[in-house]
Amino acid sequence: WALFQEAGLVEKLRFPGVIGCTDGTHIPIIAPSVNEGDYVNRKSFHSINVQIICDAANIITNVEAKWPGSVHDSQIFRECTLSTKFGHGEFTGYLLGDRGYPCLPYLLTPYSDPEPGPQQRYNLANCRTRARVEMTIGMLKARFQCLQRLRVTPERACDIIVACVILHNIATIRGEHCPSEPNISSDPNHEHPDPPTDIQDGSAVRDTICHNHFL
Repeated sequence: WALFQEAGLVEKLRFPGVIGCTDGTHIPIIAPSVNEGDYVNRKSFHSINVQIICDAANIITNVEAKWPGSVHDSQIFRECTLSTKFGHGEFTGYLLGDRGYPCLPYLLTPYSDPEPGPQQRYNLANCRTRARVEMTIGMLKARFQCLQRLRVTPERACDIIVACVILHNIATIRGEHCPSEPNISSDPNHEHPDPPTDIQDGSAVRDTICHNHFL
């Protein structure tokens, strides 16, 4: 886990302890012959919902590429091995996510209705830091145009996605030029609905960080 501080983002944005940013992205696929409805996402096309976690250097440190497009981002994170490890205290630091995720002690999300002052500044820093994962996803898709739509079975699509992630990391480590300037605006194939009403016990941690660093 490369700390965001290594790239100067913590000092610049005053966001302490961030070790990665997470986001989901839908990779379109052709309609599968089995369980076809499970793969239809909120925008009514078939996809794999892929969870990406990256560090400050655009290295993808974790990928979950096995979930049908109908599955919510929050469920993917809740059931991934990494979430369990965070819950057991195996990592020191925080992930940043958007409002598609629950606010947890180790996964900090924006305030849904921020008050003027510290909460708005916190949200701004959260958004600016999370832009790194949006950029990383853009780079991944720019390098591998096949991810625009995979014409294979879901199982094969997941294997291809993971292979592309590995090759992206190799290219990034080697400093290879990205073939096109990635668009770091919101992914047109991904929405960020509010998470289902489940446990969101990270509010106290978020409030403490907001009070200590964004006054």
